[in-house]
Amino acid sequence: MGDRMEKERILIVDDEEVNRAILDVMFRENYETVQAVNGEKAIEELEKNSDFVLVLLDIVMPVKDGFEVLEYMKQKELLSHVPVILITSEAIRDSEDRAYAYEVADVIHKPFYPDIVKRRSQNIIELYQNKMNMERRLKEQEEVILAKEKKIQEDNEFLIDALGSVVEFRSSETGDHIRRIKYFTRILLKYLAKYFPKYGITQTQIDEIARAAALHDVGKIAIPDAILLKPGKLTPEEFEIMKTHTTIGCEMLEKFKRDEGNDFYQYCYEICRHHHERWDGNGYPDRLVGDEIPISAQVVSIVDVYDALISVRVYKDSYTHAKAYQMIQDGECGQFPPDILECFQLAKEDFYDMVEVNKIFSFV
Repeated sequence: MGDRMEKERILIVDDEEVNRAILDVMFRENYETVQAVNGEKAIEELEKNSDFVLVLLDIVMPVKDGFEVLEYMKQKELLSHVPVILITSEAIRDSEDRAYAYEVADVIHKPFYPDIVKRRSQNIIELYQNKMNMERRLKEQEEVILAKEKKIQEDNEFLIDALGSVVEFRSSETGDHIRRIKYFTRILLKYLAKYFPKYGITQTQIDEIARAAALHDVGKIAIPDAILLKPGKLTPEEFEIMKTHTTIGCEMLEKFKRDEGNDFYQYCYEICRHHHERWDGNGYPDRLVGDEIPISAQVVSIVDVYDALISVRVYKDSYTHAKAYQMIQDGECGQFPPDILECFQLAKEDFYDMVEVNKIFSFV
């Protein structure tokens, strides 16, 4: 017991006993020294415990030579944090070049001067430990930064979802529409990325588009209750007012725009404005045709219709999963892009599983 700290360890590898003894005397006052008579024994020591602060390594040895030890350390990725000084009788340039190719810390030729070996060894130990301390501090700082970024992203997502859910609460809905839209959007985008690589959809885009989907109907906050909550079919005049939620939502988003190159803002804007456009140009507000509709809006458009069909609304009862699928495939809810329809069909079971789980927990 007590406060005595364990000494740091140095591995001395040399087949000549006299050399091991000289090096041992030099370092044993301040370090715990471990000796190995050849490369094989050195590897055994490294396998038992590789927490050495330095390896003093001869090259020419029986059984396994110094280069075989270096190769082992390279394969085990030890050389980045365990410095090696070669102490060798060889004075061949090729051997030095080969040694430095393994990124050894230093090469000292025999016969060596103990004071020089000791001083150079201590400098190298200090250098490597400073490097490791710096790497550890940088890693700790990186972890702190990543944790803060994660917290900021979680807070932002919470605020986005809360804002997107305002309309649902005005409509006396549960607030789960937003969650389902994000889930369906993410699933559909994964199928699109896998089966239609021409769109170049990345994981980052999937994450951002799914988050942006939460704000697709934010403009409905400005639609009067008499229209938003009307239990029956809207008149043509009322429908024109309802359609303005797409442009009103974009006006709201523009007030919070920070910079022109923000991809997330762009996805929010595209989805908010164009999630009611249709492939044949019969949508609104801009009557876009085909690929004029941004891919983000194409995806959210079909999942928004699907979720509306399977959910109870003030103006309708819910349809079954199978019926909703059939209505969309048959074009009863407008024309959707062929690629998106194909992905929608591929995702059918995933969507169905989500719907059934939600039913169990009374989300739908």
